[in-house]
Amino acid sequence: MLLVYTHKITPRLKYVFKHICTRVLGIEVDFTTQIENFIAHDSLKMSYTKQQLGNEFFIKNHEILFEQGLNDIEVNVMPWDETRCFFHNGDKSAIPFDIFAASFYLLSRYEEYLPHVKDEFGRFLATESLAFKEGFLHQPVVDIWAFKFKEALQQQFTDFNFPTRKFSIKPIIDVPTVYHFKLKGVLRGIGGTLKELFNLKFKTLYNRFMVVFGLQHDPYDTFKYIINKQKQSNYKFLFFFLLGDFSTYDKGTNPNSKHFISLIKHIADYCDVGLKASYFALENTEVLKKEKIRIEDILNRPLKASRQSFSKLNLPESYRNLIEHEILEDYTMGYVNYMGFRSGTCTPFLFYDLDYEIQTPLKINAYHVLDYALLKKQSLLDKKKALNEIIAQVKQVNGEFVPIFHNYTFSDINRWQGFKELFNIILDAPND
Repeated sequence: MLLVYTHKITPRLKYVFKHICTRVLGIEVDFTTQIENFIAHDSLKMSYTKQQLGNEFFIKNHEILFEQGLNDIEVNVMPWDETRCFFHNGDKSAIPFDIFAASFYLLSRYEEYLPHVKDEFGRFLATESLAFKEGFLHQPVVDIWAFKFKEALQQQFTDFNFPTRKFSIKPIIDVPTVYHFKLKGVLRGIGGTLKELFNLKFKTLYNRFMVVFGLQHDPYDTFKYIINKQKQSNYKFLFFFLLGDFSTYDKGTNPNSKHFISLIKHIADYCDVGLKASYFALENTEVLKKEKIRIEDILNRPLKASRQSFSKLNLPESYRNLIEHEILEDYTMGYVNYMGFRSGTCTPFLFYDLDYEIQTPLKINAYHVLDYALLKKQSLLDKKKALNEIIAQVKQVNGEFVPIFHNYTFSDINRWQGFKELFNIILDAPND
């Protein structure tokens, strides 16, 4: 166990030390404000305060972990070997940056509470983030810093055996609409037909009639392929189904459709299943409650995980709503158009509510690549290169890689050509 001496034990301090020490490095951590207890401890120990006590392992603290609420914090990002960091703390520290303060800034999404420009859906933009502006979005810096901290500890405590963790993957399958043409209902079917006629999309119109009359496979119906992939993989896939009512933003399948319900039950026999909360469930807790009940009735078990429609988050309200409805995990933290690490980590972490200054029970599983971000790469070769680079970053710290693909990503539609191959690269990554 690592014992940390500090002048004041705060919720922020406990939160971030437990993420870095326990979740990333696998070592238990405890805290003391008593010098006598610190001296008596005969294993890993360090001081985290303003002044070093003697010649112990010491990291000079930044004030952020001892503050409350939001403050105007000066952040100067500087190079640190192969990465970058901030909150430089001088020469006396065992490491040159207060990685705990810097990690808290990223994990708590401190910057998302500050004034910023949003996109047309009200989302926090990657380009607004410190990580993007300072060129470290492509790295899981919190985990990299944790391993640097571990190296420094190992030099001082040579007899201590640190545990190791294994690289893993958590493939996410997002299902905003189950079929392209099927189960749309009469009115939507007529509307789609008229739209295709008006836009002279005769090939799409032909495909629509072939599917509706059972002469052709629906292009979005890739579930048999995905289940076969699940059977070959050691890692459990996690599906998110949209069960919201039809709206301007969400155009999913009728949640009362027997065929749809049967499909969800079938997939739940092989994979984990969560709720893709609709656009309006994001801010309306009654809508969220209704959708949660719908999926629990289908699965016959409590809902464990959710993901917000359009990857939209309003902090802290979105996460408070999930906690209120006892949803334990969320998979919305990430950027739609950019690959990388929005929260700076590839280790699941708990949501810290900055307004209430408490660690909550909600586990955040940030995703690192969405299939739409890969579409921005011109050639399949460029897509493979970008994907392999981000996987390598996660492997370097033995983290958990979380990619999100949609059911239609595996279709034969032109824009998604080669994505089955990209998915195979991900599934084969642990064996490389």
